[in-house]
Amino acid sequence: MTASVKGPASYFPSIEKKYGRPVAEWKDLVRSSPLTKHMELVTWLKTEHGLGHGHANALVAHTLAEDTAKEG
Repeated sequence: MTASVKGPASYFPSIEKKYGRPVAEWKDLVRSSPLTKHMELVTWLKTEHGLGHGHANALVAHTLAEDTAKEG
């Protein structure tokens, strides 16, 4: 039996399908932005790239969590 994906990563298949870009590319965009605060990044993805709030929030949350884990 396979474990179901939970949390922000559960949005990744629909993000890739809806916007036609791999999640890794979205994460690279988030990391390359001069913005650093969660909601600033969410707003930026929504306004500049047309993502919905849930998708933008999931990408930012997952990316920032990964980066924090790498620093620790």
